[in-house]
Amino acid sequence: MQALSHDPVPHPRLGTIETIVVDSRTLSCDGGLGALGHPRVFLRIGHHQTFCPYCSRLFVLSPDAPADAGH
Repeated sequence: MQALSHDPVPHPRLGTIETIVVDSRTLSCDGGLGALGHPRVFLRIGHHQTFCPYCSRLFVLSPDAPADAGH
């Protein structure tokens, strides 16, 4: 089924992962869909990236992020 242009609900293609580049090791994710999202979770990037356990967004630490980003 094809989404209509007035349909506010996104229809992601299977197999795609939304990747978001961030400048801080500490961040939060709520799914980005307002009331249609998920509970806000706070995440910490250990090495270079982390996944949201609810929506599987991939958060990648920017190579330009300060060395103490999120401390």
